[in-house]
Amino acid sequence: MTSQDQDRDPWEEFDRLQPAGPDRVEGYPGGEPMGFGFRTGVRSARVAFGFAVYALALVSTLVLIGAIVFIGESQWLLLGLMVLIEAASVLAFVGLVHQARNRRSAR
Repeated sequence: MTSQDQDRDPWEEFDRLQPAGPDRVEGYPGGEPMGFGFRTGVRSARVAFGFAVYALALVSTLVLIGAIVFIGESQWLLLGLMVLIEAASVLAFVGLVHQARNRRSAR
């Protein structure tokens, strides 16, 4: 690298760019969309639904492993806790699917 490259401001290129357009909601470029998947940058309902399925499968696998271990050790109270965790994850899954299907932009 030359000394000229080292003295150059790395943000100079971005400072020259003009805004793409006015924000629909101040502070959020392009507006503030609502619903599951928008805040994480996911635009496709299929991708948001796939993430919900992935999260449910991951929690269910961990709960199943925990349930097997707790049954083997006769820890019935902890087994009950695993059942409650699974029920909560299923309810969360239903909520995520509902949000993924009913996304709308904030206009």
